[in-house]
Amino acid sequence: MNTVIVKRVDEGTADTNEIRDLARAAGYTVLDELTQTRTEDAAYHIGEGKVAELSSLVARTGVETVIFDNRLGPYQIYNIGREIPEDVEVIDRFTLILDIFGQRAQTRKAQLQVELAELRYELPRVDAKVSLAKREEHPGFMGLGEYDESRERDIKSQISRIKEELASIAETEEHRREERRESGFDLVALAGYTNAGKSTLLRRLAADLAVDENEDLHPDLDTTAESEDRLFTTLGTTTRRADMERDVLLTDTVGFISDLPHWLVESFRSTLDEVYRADLVLLVVDVSEPIEEIREKVVTCHDTLYERNEAPIVTVLNKIDAVDEAELEEKRAALSALAPDPVAVSGKEGLNVEALTDRIAADLPPLREERLVLPMAEDTMSLVSWLYDNACVEEVTYDADQVLVEFAARPSVIERSRSKASELTIPESA
Repeated sequence: MNTVIVKRVDEGTADTNEIRDLARAAGYTVLDELTQTRTEDAAYHIGEGKVAELSSLVARTGVETVIFDNRLGPYQIYNIGREIPEDVEVIDRFTLILDIFGQRAQTRKAQLQVELAELRYELPRVDAKVSLAKREEHPGFMGLGEYDESRERDIKSQISRIKEELASIAETEEHRREERRESGFDLVALAGYTNAGKSTLLRRLAADLAVDENEDLHPDLDTTAESEDRLFTTLGTTTRRADMERDVLLTDTVGFISDLPHWLVESFRSTLDEVYRADLVLLVVDVSEPIEEIREKVVTCHDTLYERNEAPIVTVLNKIDAVDEAELEEKRAALSALAPDPVAVSGKEGLNVEALTDRIAADLPPLREERLVLPMAEDTMSLVSWLYDNACVEEVTYDADQVLVEFAARPSVIERSRSKASELTIPESA
């Protein structure tokens, strides 16, 4: 489908790069754009003269859709629809984002989250849409004929049902996270703006052997998807075991985007819990972008992360292969207040990845040292094997009657190892 982009800003120059990327991600071909710097017009959002200009542009290009990089009210969409050629749909930024999310939702959880976001977007607009539907004309909207006074009640009922199902899924996932921690794994989440290179970095850090991914394979890990530079390839998460001495699981999540309202972020809380509940967050930044763009994106990420996140955050300046040393130092200095002590890497080329794994190990909660003296019983070697799987075993010493194991592990693993040791049965002959 063909479209034109419209963006209004209160001041300065309108930047349409992101909305163009979003439109392409949704499958649109962007033929042209209109921008305007002025305060919002209550009736049309943009000025009336600009609406006339838009109408001419739509007629000349023959597009089927107009995409505003702003949030539009129902009456604004209605009014604009009356001024442009018939049957041309008018959508705003958030409808476009929900469209992308809907296309990429592959799992039950992702589908529920998208449905919840759509209903939350629709709920405050019901009264206006019912009013417009009664006029029996609805330019810019689709399906207003289905609207009546019972719609608000139906939406609230659906929201309640979806929240209950998502709460059940979240409880299952929290149980899985605790099981992983009890198995000795630290949980590290990759967060960041979309297309910052998180999936490439995950692939660089991960061991060859994938562990129990909690959802279907992340399509971003497919080289074809990466080469196409697609946004929001999936709403799912992917977990892999890190290639480092300490037992670490890395989880890649959906990328952040700017200017998301609270209700939309809240709808994807179940996915963001993988970040909020991690032991450490790697905030991945594309350092090849202009400094002002990087700064805005880091602020967006901080706004989302600091709302609930309790884990330490390490900023990772990714894609250093695309900048020279002088530019990297300039950007590092410019970001020092927002991102102190970052780690600079190239996930694509594998540059400085060892420094990043060292930083992960240093910033994770410290492991506790333990020393167990085990009697030589029937199940002693099974316990030693279990420790190799769930802890960092430093030394094992055998003699005729006992085994001495020195290791470091999470507190929960140490407690379980002590419990297992107390259950060892010493043979009567001993």
